[in-house]
Amino acid sequence: MHSWTDTLRFAFQPVVNLTTGAVAGLEILARPETGDILAEARRDPELDSRLAVSAVRAAVRKETLLPLFVNVFAGTLADLGGLPSLHDAVREAGRLPWEVTIDVCPPYTHVPQRALLEAVSRLRGQGFRICADGVGDGDVPLRLLSDIASDLVKLDASLLARPAVVRSMRTLCDELGALLAVEGVETEAQCAAALAAGAQLAQGELFAPPARLPAADVYVPPRSPGDVAVPRSGPPVREFVRPAALLPATASAGQVRALLTGSPDVSGVLLVDTAGVPVRSVHRSRFLLSMSGRYGHALYADRPAAKLGDPPRTVGVDATAWEVLDVVAVGGRDRTSDDVAVVDDHGRCVGVVRLADLVRALAETRVEEAAGLNPLTRLPGSDAITGEVDRRIASGRAFALSWLDVDHFKQVNDGAGFAAGDELIRAVGRALQQAATDGTRVGHIGGDDFLVLAEPEGLDPLAASVLDALWTAGGRPVTLSLATVVCAPGSVTDHRQAAACLAPLKKAAKALRGASWVLGRAGMPGHETLRGVEATPAPAGCAVAEPGAG
Repeated sequence: MHSWTDTLRFAFQPVVNLTTGAVAGLEILARPETGDILAEARRDPELDSRLAVSAVRAAVRKETLLPLFVNVFAGTLADLGGLPSLHDAVREAGRLPWEVTIDVCPPYTHVPQRALLEAVSRLRGQGFRICADGVGDGDVPLRLLSDIASDLVKLDASLLARPAVVRSMRTLCDELGALLAVEGVETEAQCAAALAAGAQLAQGELFAPPARLPAADVYVPPRSPGDVAVPRSGPPVREFVRPAALLPATASAGQVRALLTGSPDVSGVLLVDTAGVPVRSVHRSRFLLSMSGRYGHALYADRPAAKLGDPPRTVGVDATAWEVLDVVAVGGRDRTSDDVAVVDDHGRCVGVVRLADLVRALAETRVEEAAGLNPLTRLPGSDAITGEVDRRIASGRAFALSWLDVDHFKQVNDGAGFAAGDELIRAVGRALQQAATDGTRVGHIGGDDFLVLAEPEGLDPLAASVLDALWTAGGRPVTLSLATVVCAPGSVTDHRQAAACLAPLKKAAKALRGASWVLGRAGMPGHETLRGVEATPAPAGCAVAEPGAG
């Protein structure tokens, strides 16, 4: 008697970390030789559950140590209230639940949301990780996406044509503590777009097609400077997480040796307790050196591997790369090459980071930052500011964008000399930096022009710090002009529109006598004159048309 499993095979597709270029896990895809078993599974929760179990067992037969992504329909989880058979299969296979991510797949229509959320909560309690799959190409409600609070969100590559949407999803993921992945990536242009929009993971034909054997190598296009915007506090550690080689805390030295000798790319093993919390860290070189010494195997093979391990070094999943370096610096010099375990809010290991990855990325960041700095003031140029403007627009944050310059600067240079003009520019730049608070970015876009991005409530003290100062160049008094546009959420679509709103305000400020400041609001006509004396009629402020308006 034939079974549906007789004609069913599984393929593996790598999920790639775009920062490190390493494989972060394998998605297991059902590949029936005949029929459409996935359509049947969509209608039959029990069949879908058995498919998930078969997928895990297929991965075990391929002897992969990588984390696994297993697809399950949302309706299946709601109907069954979880996947008890999958939990048992994972344990029987010698894997740990937190090494398996459940890709919750659409459709969501007619799926009882409360039942789905309860099932997801049950799976998370068992240690499984949760991924919201098919976002952008499926029917997942946005509120449900937020309520699921998944560890990973997978976007369809078609959304890359709408970068603002992808950036918004990255912001949502950051709020939820989730990673953002793009699936279906087929071209290098799509990969670059995914990086620029903030995606951390990706999968698709570009990297490696689905194959019967887990891919040993993947192709990752080289990154170009400026592909990824790096926060001032340093890149987040979640960008660098690699899969961890995990074994139970009770594992013997012989088990660790078998894992290391069979997996030459594994740099170390973490021993975890029953909750997934790291308790010991076994470094590859030091461990194998102990085992290969005289009588080493006889002495240690059957003893607990923990005897040859060290206390694990851990960082939270929300840490930055700089914080990881602080952790590394505290340990002894003999442990600088040890992996650092990354743990979630419950202390469970979600992966490891390698020092080499961090040093390389931080060095690249410094080079890119230096290349974008103005040589006179050492302040970033317009690209850094406009990129941050787009991120604030995507996240729905209000902001104020200001343009500051020196009045009649050519006359200053002609009368006082270029050296005095340069010193004045440097002094203005220093004053802006000193007045900047958290959330404020200062840029020097050339000549005597500065851009300042700030929170709306922080405008008054910043403006006072530069407009109330007595500026001189070569003994000649100098005044400054400041123009500000306040952008409420939804009032502008990108930095270009914000700049278009700012241009007439700058012209209005320059038309005033003395130190001047005009303020307008995107989407509203007119402006306020906060400093300066009217000399000529000022042009109207910028009004942004509502979507669809003529």
